[in-house]
Amino acid sequence: MILGFLFPNANEQTKLLTLMLLTRVIFGLLLAHHGFEKLINFNGMAATFPDPFGIGSETSLAMAIFGELVCSLGFVVGFLPRLVLIPMSIAMIVAILAAHGGDVFGEEEYAFLYLVVFILSWIAGAGRYSVDRFIGNKVKNIG
Repeated sequence: MILGFLFPNANEQTKLLTLMLLTRVIFGLLLAHHGFEKLINFNGMAATFPDPFGIGSETSLAMAIFGELVCSLGFVVGFLPRLVLIPMSIAMIVAILAAHGGDVFGEEEYAFLYLVVFILSWIAGAGRYSVDRFIGNKVKNIG
């Protein structure tokens, strides 16, 4: 309905692809913000960050930053989206189960929401408006 209002002359496929782009950008940037906060507070968080895999708090924090910041930026632009969604989803599963005690409807409701969006995005793919599509078109034109 909103996309119909914003783009009254666009066909349904264009509206769907635009919605996929907006979903990637919004959820990717929101999660990247959390990763950036972890990055700038690394020294303060490193000693007390949860270590669910027994690899050390610093390593666990670094992996969370990778999943939440680096992979999120790849997700935003649509670069290898299915690959970058794996660490992002793992970070959300760890947040739900280990960091927040598994109560999906408590404080970790946001992590569950992210996880649902990431699973749906993994199924749908990046869509037309993505770096992957741009690279694929360039490679196809070369060959």
